[in-house]
Amino acid sequence: MTAAPLNPAADFALAVSAEFERRGHDVLRISTGDPVKRLLKSRPLDIVHVHDPFAPSAPSAALRHSFNLNVATFHDPRERVLATQVARPLVEIFFGRIDARTVTRPQTAELLERFFPAGYELLDGAAEADWTRVADRLEVIYRRLLARRHEPGGDPEVRERISKRPLIEVDLHMHTDHSGDCATPVDVLINTARDRNLGAIAITDHNEVSGALEARKLAEELGDIKVIVAEEVKTAEQGEVIGLFLEEKIPKGLTMAETIREIRAQGGLVYVPHPFDRFHSVPDYEHLLDMVEEIDLLEVFNPRVAVTAFNVEAVRFAAKYRIVPAAGSDSHVAQGLGSVRQRIHDFDGPAEFLEAMRDADITRKHKNLVYVQTLKFLQTTGRPKAPKRRVPNAKPVRGGRPRRRKEGRRASKS
Repeated sequence: MTAAPLNPAADFALAVSAEFERRGHDVLRISTGDPVKRLLKSRPLDIVHVHDPFAPSAPSAALRHSFNLNVATFHDPRERVLATQVARPLVEIFFGRIDARTVTRPQTAELLERFFPAGYELLDGAAEADWTRVADRLEVIYRRLLARRHEPGGDPEVRERISKRPLIEVDLHMHTDHSGDCATPVDVLINTARDRNLGAIAITDHNEVSGALEARKLAEELGDIKVIVAEEVKTAEQGEVIGLFLEEKIPKGLTMAETIREIRAQGGLVYVPHPFDRFHSVPDYEHLLDMVEEIDLLEVFNPRVAVTAFNVEAVRFAAKYRIVPAAGSDSHVAQGLGSVRQRIHDFDGPAEFLEAMRDADITRKHKNLVYVQTLKFLQTTGRPKAPKRRVPNAKPVRGGRPRRRKEGRRASKS
């Protein structure tokens, strides 16, 4: 797909798209005045190629509405004062959706790198209007991006096996008093999860697995809920990442690449939480692109994210790279547990869990963000930052349907 504005870049866009059609590619052209959002949804697209996507224009609108891999070509070497001085923060957000940036002149790259630092690839042949050479170069870029998308099919054999299992609901992001900013005891968390009919939970304490290990032991005694031992690890400079299905603590302060290697060494899964929430410690877009092949699950909804657009950006990123979407309550108080959950087939181990998540049905239950944040503040402020604190008279939070306690572990699965 190419979004071609009515300006000097139009000749480039039309000529290159004609060359792609000659090579057998299916091309959708969008010009100024076209209903951009509707056209983007009218057919499946692999690449959205925009030209000088500065607002207001059809290319800018295409970048705003695209849930596909985006390539941008910048032509004009003159500064646009509105974009570079007045609306620069907003422009940076939309430019953050570009997966490959190209230029037709070296002067254009020099200008853009001053205001919007990134890698800009010079398109050979553009200066001479050699559209065959330009199309050759763009095809290389397109193939490189497409190769980074995850395979959508997963493991058919595993998916067939778990399809015979019962459905359970899971919450994949929560904390206990083994996290420095949470005061919920492990037993309170487990009993609240059981009361709310969660079949499995991932306990993701900050830089610690002791709470999850304690919770798993208690869950095994109860027999009707399973605990995924996990850890939300603070990396050196690239935000936080969660390792699922761990057995040992991963130290904080490693690079993102080192942290991922530690997760893999334990046979775990890489889960990126609240990836675009600027109020959390998150990897920036460039770092996400660096690690996109390593991400097993991307958190596309977190009810503690205050700005809805941040969750939408996560949905967009997961869709374009075909990453398995996930969600978690990020609960720091028992009252928030299960406010978002996935319904999946029951699983045993990380491989079955990942396949189960490919068909997850994510549901949300309304919880007032101010309410749960205030509870967290009241329970943690003024208390020493030490593990295993206790809230006075802590009790499980009721609100689900009561379930009977089962004897022993859950029956083995087919």
